[in-house]
Amino acid sequence: MVSRIPRGKVTTYAVIASCVGTHPRVVAIALKRNPRPIEIPCHRVIRSDRSIGGYTPGGPEVKRALLKEEGVRFDRDGRVLEEFVIRDPQQLCDFQNR
Repeated sequence: MVSRIPRGKVTTYAVIASCVGTHPRVVAIALKRNPRPIEIPCHRVIRSDRSIGGYTPGGPEVKRALLKEEGVRFDRDGRVLEEFVIRDPQQLCDFQNR
């Protein structure tokens, strides 16, 4: 499912959790164990408050750089601008079914 998040967009652990019927922490733990972090773009998953959270291969600075490279923009507090966030679980679940 994470592979279906479009380049230049992000979603939250909570949105993914609602699509697969689990808790956001379970999603975070699974993504932390992601063996192919660029191919399975876990850097496109952020916290519900729009902060970027952690990123195992290199830390949050690497995650921020990857998102910036994809065109994602941040406010002055370092949070992803709302226009880049997919919040509708149905929209993300629809990506899964395509």
